[in-house]
Amino acid sequence: MRKHVLLYGLIGGLLIALLQLIEYRWLVVAHSVEIYGGLVAVVFATVGIWLGRKLTRRTETVVLREVLVPAPATFVRDQSKLESLGITPRELEILELIAEGLSNKEIAERVYVSENTVKTHSSRVFYKLGARRRTQAVQLGKELRLIP
Repeated sequence: MRKHVLLYGLIGGLLIALLQLIEYRWLVVAHSVEIYGGLVAVVFATVGIWLGRKLTRRTETVVLREVLVPAPATFVRDQSKLESLGITPRELEILELIAEGLSNKEIAERVYVSENTVKTHSSRVFYKLGARRRTQAVQLGKELRLIP
């Protein structure tokens, strides 16, 4: 009995596979032009998109030019603004060193304090000036005539 069931299942599976193969062959033979045309279209579209992106790629050109603007010979610090903002002499010194373009580590070495102390002073200067970045603090310091 078991043999018959297995044999019957095997023959049924083979017949189903044969029918699928016939259907596949019929599909390929009957619609071969459409299938090949579609494949060629996909290949050409892919190559066209790739080539178009390759040829029309925009390359960004970044031009950096450093311009040194000399400080005015007659710089007069606005003491009233300095006092109204509450900036201490050490904070002003840190702001001047930031304006020179020094890093926190370089400032710490120059004024003989730790790097964390420099960070504290600079964050207090940023807060008092209402700045978010070093460059903005330097710009505001120059506009307010706190640094040359």
